[in-house]
Amino acid sequence: MQETTKSLIQILFKAGFIGAAATAMLCAANLPNPALDENKAEVKSETAVFAGGCFWGIEAVFDQVKGVSDAVSGYAGGAKGTAHYDIVATGTTGHAESVQVTFDPSQISYGQLLKIYFSVHDPTELNRQDPDEGTQYRSEIFYTTPEQKSIAEAYIRQLGAAKVFSRAIVTKVAPLQAFYRAEDYHQDYVLHCTQNSPLCNNKGYVYRYDLPKVANFRQQFPDVVKGGNL
Repeated sequence: MQETTKSLIQILFKAGFIGAAATAMLCAANLPNPALDENKAEVKSETAVFAGGCFWGIEAVFDQVKGVSDAVSGYAGGAKGTAHYDIVATGTTGHAESVQVTFDPSQISYGQLLKIYFSVHDPTELNRQDPDEGTQYRSEIFYTTPEQKSIAEAYIRQLGAAKVFSRAIVTKVAPLQAFYRAEDYHQDYVLHCTQNSPLCNNKGYVYRYDLPKVANFRQQFPDVVKGGNL
């Protein structure tokens, strides 16, 4: 599955469907493991929320991670009344397109999820990601426990001190007040596009920006890929 995805990305790049930035991400060196992480062998379910640009690609990545039972696209950082795509898209609601990840800490730790998150988006971009601009596309971690807050902040400091990125990390860390599930047509969007589903109306975007994220994840984290239909 990993080689199939990488071959697809190479074909798309040669055909001009994938930009140089995505290819650079595919070839990026592995990030260091978090120096601070959790140890919850007795806990079977925990949730984490990550924002890193359009939620389609981030959801597709976390859907592929061993130990993750669910990844849901949605909105965090704003109010319930305006948690609707057409309104969030204006960039005036305070929401960020986000993905809620339900995972088993005995199989994969929160720190490992953070490492994946920072590997598949650019945390140095302020209020934008790929071609998308606006505060709704910001890089932000919404923690659900005090421990998640500590681990996330420590990892950002660790990456900054190691100068992993050529620019400063702008990822915010904030408490999760509420998560609002996005409209049904946004769920599993990348999968729908790879299956030529009528639910996909933006295949060009998915092939240019989202499938490289999945390929990058598979390349860098082969030990935690659970497989799937992508």
